[in-house]
Amino acid sequence: MRNPSSDTSCPPGRTGRPRSATADAAILAATRDALVELGWSKLTMGDVSARAGVAKTTLYRRWSGKSELVVDAVAELFDSLELPDRGSLEGDIEYVVLQFAALLRRPEARTALMAVVAESTRDEALRDRIRSAIVDRQKRLVVLGRERAQARGELPYEEDESLAAHTTDLIFDVIAGTVVHRALVSSEPVDELWVATFTALLMYGLQGSPAGPSGPSGPAPAV
Repeated sequence: MRNPSSDTSCPPGRTGRPRSATADAAILAATRDALVELGWSKLTMGDVSARAGVAKTTLYRRWSGKSELVVDAVAELFDSLELPDRGSLEGDIEYVVLQFAALLRRPEARTALMAVVAESTRDEALRDRIRSAIVDRQKRLVVLGRERAQARGELPYEEDESLAAHTTDLIFDVIAGTVVHRALVSSEPVDELWVATFTALLMYGLQGSPAGPSGPSGPAPAV
């Protein structure tokens, strides 16, 4: 799925003026502001259009409804996450976890994410959109981190593409799930001490040799 905020062309088969990235950014920002103030149940497309200064028809040309709009508003926040090269796998992990935690402390991120996740329990299409717009896109950070670590010799290369994809999914789930639970469910601080401890635990799983399917003395699968 293409990011609406970066799409400046008309979709195939549609006539009219090209989409404006500036207008899209204003709409997504207005969506987050309205969600914080009104909550999911009271938020309407009319509220967003009024705040963004655009017609409701403009919203519906881009998004079919509130669910899609809010997911893309959340996705835009997550797209700001970066993974600069800190010189080591451990440094990369600590940086991205702290950056992720800082994002989750923002009221618009907390409110929007919790709202769409809660709503998705009753809406399979919304779950699919969350997966494609947020989860799958953010796995880029795991892929980049692993590629760097492999180039440094910190992690082994995986020739089996399906196994590599499975490992990427698992690492993403561990990091994202743990941080979201800590920050939004337990409401505990994700500070430097916690991040260092979490990273050390994750590094053991990535680089260590715990018991694998072959038993206590057998080889563990490389991750």
